[in-house]
Amino acid sequence: MILNVKNLSHGFGDRAIFENVSFRLLKGEHIGLIGANGEGKSTFMNIITGKLMPDEGTVEWAKRIRVGYLDQHTALNPGDTVRDVLKSAFSFLFDMEASMNQMFDRMAEADEEEMTRLLDETAILQELLEHHDFYMIDAKVEEVARALGLSEIGLDRDVSELSGGQRTKVLMAKLLLEKPDILLLDEPTNYLDESHIEWLKRYLNDYENAFILISHDIPFLNSVVNLIYHMENKSLDRYPGDYDHFQEVYAMKKSQLEAAYNRQQQEISALKDFVARNKARVATRNMAMARQKKLDKMDVIELGREKPKPEFHFRTARAAGKVIFETQDLVIGYEEPLSRPLSLRMERGERIALVGANGIGKTTLLKSILGLIPPFSGTVTRGDYQEIGYFEQESDQKNTTTCIEEIWQLFPSWTQYEVRSALAKCGLTTQHIESQVRVLSGGEQAKVRLCKILNRETNILLLDEPTNHLDVDAKAELKRALKEYNGSILLICHEPEFYRDVVTKVWDCQEWSTKL
Repeated sequence: MILNVKNLSHGFGDRAIFENVSFRLLKGEHIGLIGANGEGKSTFMNIITGKLMPDEGTVEWAKRIRVGYLDQHTALNPGDTVRDVLKSAFSFLFDMEASMNQMFDRMAEADEEEMTRLLDETAILQELLEHHDFYMIDAKVEEVARALGLSEIGLDRDVSELSGGQRTKVLMAKLLLEKPDILLLDEPTNYLDESHIEWLKRYLNDYENAFILISHDIPFLNSVVNLIYHMENKSLDRYPGDYDHFQEVYAMKKSQLEAAYNRQQQEISALKDFVARNKARVATRNMAMARQKKLDKMDVIELGREKPKPEFHFRTARAAGKVIFETQDLVIGYEEPLSRPLSLRMERGERIALVGANGIGKTTLLKSILGLIPPFSGTVTRGDYQEIGYFEQESDQKNTTTCIEEIWQLFPSWTQYEVRSALAKCGLTTQHIESQVRVLSGGEQAKVRLCKILNRETNILLLDEPTNHLDVDAKAELKRALKEYNGSILLICHEPEFYRDVVTKVWDCQEWSTKL
């Protein structure tokens, strides 16, 4: 056994996330950890990696197990290059080399007995370094960097200049270089483009060790896991097989439980009725008492709270002018150009997906069209009567407002009740609504950002990877709402299953990027 979690309970404030949860991980298990946004998947990862102390329960790892964790929120130090971060995967080997060199220094004044001991120890360290290919580190770094498309970004690039997707790739490459005994991956496909998702799929299928993977990308989950753990209503349940199999078994279990619940409720009300009618009469008092005892002893079945299912309806403003935007020799970029000169045109009613690898400038193009950043060169002309709903990829992590304040700032005339019900419609529970936005999970933050756009009248939606952190229900509902929307849509997305039915055109941004 690699990991054994016993009787784990944990909560934040008055909100319990786990109650008496147990979990074990065996050699070679490929686990998909699933559940709605805010059920505690990332919290669970933080507890088992020791970043967070649980309120109760124990977490035991097997001895000498090296754990590799891909966390959405790992900080990278400005000033480090991509190469520095990748080489830090081998820091334990560099430490080993340093202590070996110290031993060599000590040999200069060692007596015979210590000399023998030092020679033995340095020989062991030397062997370990060779066993871990210490003298081939540079070649290994180059190889993984190529596979994940980091060579195009440049290994000498400062990590502070990277986009969200590029950061994730760097962290993932570092993790794969570490070759840990167990991989913990928190939504690894979020910022990867299709070709790199394929590469990761192959990598995980060939991976001999165990891994735990959090993901809302169903096709990806189905292709790499052999075991599902489902997190819901403070508990964690195990289902052998892939996601599709889990769904069948889960639906069956749910309907059996509901049937048993309904039968028991009927029995309870019949018993209560008998007791109420007969407890006062001397002749039947004993029978009534017996039935009351049965009621008191009964193990009452409880149905789990139904999660609020999100409901999205985009409100449409009056029609925009015929041309949404037109670019004349537009070159996007900051210090250097990211594209060749572009002459693009989008008309009212068009629905376009922007696809292509990370870091080639899709977000930069959206921001240039919106006028949030100046073009590197060339011009963008926008049409008339535009009401734009812009969904950004990330929330500002320095922002300390609560969800309620966040919505109130945009809609100051609303009552508290209206603010709360708008957030609840997006699938957020009361506890989330009163929390600061930045402490919520990625999926819950995305729902707050969606809430702002849904409640304004728009005729153009510019959406930058809106599906990234959303759970299965929210993703399906967003897709339905976009199909129903009457305005124009420009959408950045890496999930063909999502955008295929929503858009009428696909622009492959790799065709004009200078980065490839």
